[in-house]
Amino acid sequence: MKIAFDCADKINGLLTMTIEQADYQEKVEKTLKEYRKKAQVPGFRPGMVPMGMIKKQYGTAVKVDEVNRLLGEKLYEYIRENKIQMLGDPLPNTEKQVAQDFEKEGDLTFVFDIAVAPEFEAKLSGKDKIAYYTIDVDDKLIGQQVEMYQSQAGEFVKADVFSGNDTITGDLRQLDENGNTLEGGITTEAGMVMPAYIKEESQKKLFDGCKAGDIITFNPKKAYPDNDAEVAALLKVKKEDVADLTADFSFQVTEIRHFQPAEVNQALFDRVFGEGNVKDEKEFREKIAEQLKAQFVGSSDYKFMLDVREHLEKKVGKLEFPEALLKRIMLNNNKDKGEDFVEKNFEASINELKWHLIKEQIVAAQKIEIKDEDLKAVAKNAMRAQFAQYGMSNVPDDVLENYAEEQLKKRENIDNFVDRAIDLKLTEVLKNVVKLDEKAISLDDFNKLLEKK
Repeated sequence: MKIAFDCADKINGLLTMTIEQADYQEKVEKTLKEYRKKAQVPGFRPGMVPMGMIKKQYGTAVKVDEVNRLLGEKLYEYIRENKIQMLGDPLPNTEKQVAQDFEKEGDLTFVFDIAVAPEFEAKLSGKDKIAYYTIDVDDKLIGQQVEMYQSQAGEFVKADVFSGNDTITGDLRQLDENGNTLEGGITTEAGMVMPAYIKEESQKKLFDGCKAGDIITFNPKKAYPDNDAEVAALLKVKKEDVADLTADFSFQVTEIRHFQPAEVNQALFDRVFGEGNVKDEKEFREKIAEQLKAQFVGSSDYKFMLDVREHLEKKVGKLEFPEALLKRIMLNNNKDKGEDFVEKNFEASINELKWHLIKEQIVAAQKIEIKDEDLKAVAKNAMRAQFAQYGMSNVPDDVLENYAEEQLKKRENIDNFVDRAIDLKLTEVLKNVVKLDEKAISLDDFNKLLEKK
């Protein structure tokens, strides 16, 4: 086997691979002999079918399979051994590749275009100064978190008079132009309205101070402009049935339900942090402060890595990529989306590719490795965050452990967990490599910084 690689401009590589007959012949002959042992051909005993007949029927297909196996195995072996940083997959060269006749004996030559990563050097040291923002946890933030926990543990109770964010249930009747119930019109029982979410202010005000038994005349299409799905859900009909609807409806209130947040008491403390772990409101707020500080470390780290990326991209400068070849590779990977998709998304893909290559260098320089326990820790944190979305912040460790193990059994999750584990380790390492310009900041101002990115 002969392999030659040429990369004159350092980013557009041309790899020529010649597979000689001796490379594939022995394996092809061995496979055909196995076919002969199993072949059942009328007129011949098993294993006695003439080899010429076997070769005629199966020879070309077996040869193609073996040559393709050798192509993939030896090409990537060559790339790896020669430390060629290939971007994407190799593509057949459109100019130098000629059709190969697999039915003839002899050598076979294949020519591939290889996209090669540009050469550059990305380094960080104590001379690199990067901002690190610490978010202040003040009484306002703690109070907002308390209210969130109250809301999560709250419940709907019947109310006499509508106010605020109450939910109103009632029966709807379509009206004619004279304000009378339209015969054969839309009739809906137990329709549900939350006036707080009505877009049109004049329609929203119609429900102010209403009580059970009141009849309100309102227009659903005006209440929810350009939202036929919302109107259809209210009237319990198909979306297409309200496309041309303009009529007013009567709404007879049957029930008003008021959302009552949970009280700040022992029951709430136990729900949030586990039974007996918090004994009074002061401890509750202190625990919440600790919780928020821990959460904000993740946000601060995220912003830090955004700034690291920006700093390194500027430091590395513009990189030259084999753009024409990368567009071919991108198109080959998105055949169903076409050239317009490639053109529209190419610049963003190059930006992400640049950061990926820079990050690879930094990870290698810092000797970062990911072990099984790192993946398990990431999976547990992911499960912890998922439970926290539902107000469950005191999930036992063994429960998280079981959920994490189940997630790690799914192949589609592994790559994401590996990426997350790398990011976490890289963040911790780099905070000790660069010079941190530490700054305290309010959450509002921090969010404004993120909006600028």
